[in-house]
Amino acid sequence: QVQLVESGGGWVQAGGSLRLSCAASGRAFSVYAMGWFRQAPGKEREFVASITWSGGNTYYTDSVKGRFTISRDNAKNTAYLQMSNLKPEDTAVYYCVATNQWNPYYYYSPSVYNFWGQGTQVTVSS
Repeated sequence: QVQLVESGGGWVQAGGSLRLSCAASGRAFSVYAMGWFRQAPGKEREFVASITWSGGNTYYTDSVKGRFTISRDNAKNTAYLQMSNLKPEDTAVYYCVATNQWNPYYYYSPSVYNFWGQGTQVTVSS
């Protein structure tokens, strides 16, 4: 099992920045990739970004490209999501995810990720 603990959520005005962190523990050595999903009230959970642990390949949903940057620190088993130029539509609960059964063709699918964090709220006011 892999445990994920998120931090860094909060409230920010539009145009501002936040950085989310996600620390993996347990069988973290088995993780192939980590990432983030988000879910806004009344909406389906959507893919935000992910990164492979070894090669550092990154994937983003179109709406965050150029504004969000995902990175990882292998030594700390931690992934980060730097969010800049935040918009009110970025308001959501952000979930850290990890997988030990990576499939790059389905990087956007929740089914690829078999470990999920508890979620952290990000609120962007206009």
